[in-house]
Amino acid sequence: GGPGGQLTYIRRQAPNYEVLSEEGLALIEANADTVLEEVGIEFRDDPEALALWKEAGADLRGQRVHFPKGLPRTLLKTAPSVFTQHARNPARSVQIGGDATVFAPVYGPPFVRDLDGNRRYARLEDFRNFVKLAYMAPSMHHSGGTVCEPVDVPVNKRHLDMLLAHMTLSDKPFMGSVTAPERAEDTVAMARLLFGEDFVDRNAVTVSLINANSPMVFDDTMLGAAKVYARANQACIVAPFILAGAMSPVTVAGALTQVLAEVLAGAAFVQLVRPGAPVLFGTFASSMSMQSGAPTMGTPEPSLVAYGAAQLSRRLGLPFRTGGSLCAAKIPDAQAAYESANTLNATLLCGANFVLHAAGWLEGGLSACYEKFIMDVDQLGMAQKFAAGVDLSENGLALDAIREVGPGSHYLGCAHTQANFQTAFYRSLVADNNSFEQWQAEGEKTAAQRANQIARRWLESYEPPPLDPGIAESLTDFVARKKASMPDAFT
Repeated sequence: GGPGGQLTYIRRQAPNYEVLSEEGLALIEANADTVLEEVGIEFRDDPEALALWKEAGADLRGQRVHFPKGLPRTLLKTAPSVFTQHARNPARSVQIGGDATVFAPVYGPPFVRDLDGNRRYARLEDFRNFVKLAYMAPSMHHSGGTVCEPVDVPVNKRHLDMLLAHMTLSDKPFMGSVTAPERAEDTVAMARLLFGEDFVDRNAVTVSLINANSPMVFDDTMLGAAKVYARANQACIVAPFILAGAMSPVTVAGALTQVLAEVLAGAAFVQLVRPGAPVLFGTFASSMSMQSGAPTMGTPEPSLVAYGAAQLSRRLGLPFRTGGSLCAAKIPDAQAAYESANTLNATLLCGANFVLHAAGWLEGGLSACYEKFIMDVDQLGMAQKFAAGVDLSENGLALDAIREVGPGSHYLGCAHTQANFQTAFYRSLVADNNSFEQWQAEGEKTAAQRANQIARRWLESYEPPPLDPGIAESLTDFVARKKASMPDAFT
């Protein structure tokens, strides 16, 4: 059968871990202000964006915007520090910001590792499968966005199929399309069909990923999508995409300085478009192999960047996005596990509010993997339990149990253990905790083989959440009409 009951988003009780002192944070903030003023940020091929900055008092030299000290921070005063992203099932709505953490699946891979062990291009069927698995996973709070890139559908139409899958196969919150401004418009139009026009104007029902073209460039595609979402009062994650050594300096402090400068410029731009529109401080930071140029994950430096960026975002008063279960491994092996665990630990402890790539990520984000998805979801359940902190209630303190058992006896049969044993410890979905002999008798399965069986079982038992037939029909009609209105394009 399927998994157990859905968990609500995490309300963190465990304290945040901080790596930078007040002095260190002030240094990086001052340096970011210097970068914004002296070096500037390019807003490419978007005359409207440049006009907005000029009107706001920035200094324009061609497409490069130089910011007087304090301008972006002043603009960001209108951005909410906490907001709700509404799901079509109100029980699945999530808080973004404050002490909340929201886990969302992998985003963007063109390849999948399928359940038969093949690495191949992702198809729409895989996309729908990952949406189903994310819907069924108790520790996944969000449906995500491009959980894989369905390359069997034309580029100019696949966003419609992806949105339809998120809206009909799941009732969790989802992300919008950002690959062209008109695809963002389609997202908003479909969201209005799903939630109602007034509701969408007053509430965030989508959150979308606006990547900076690091170093220090925002291009017209991302700016176009950001304008559509901000005008519709929908949330944007402004996220520098950093491979340190290629898109930023190699040092942690240098990378943080550039990340902060890019976020300040991009997030302030969202407020220029519509003051009060929700915006997140995002970062995706990885180190790189100076030998091959490939991204490396789960290493110490990106963790330090995550901790530092989380502190900077809290000082700005913006919700924070980073992390996930990142690795550079090609299959769900020991490398994948270590690197993902290292990334996930830092993600949780830094206090991230929104977590993309929380499950299913493989091969530096080139592949979405079914087994890895299940293994990661298991780890997310553990992370959620850890984030709840220490229970200091009467039951948590367990003094009655200590009195009852006394010296030299054992706790196995005492009333407190009997009352608590079913929920006392996290029970892993994937791990084998049996004897060697039993493991042997059951076929000496690896964790990945066990995860494969679980994924197959979940997909077989999937049932869609109920949706009003009228709404379902209006969404299907919208997609059909939109697809019919244009020829297929594969670039």
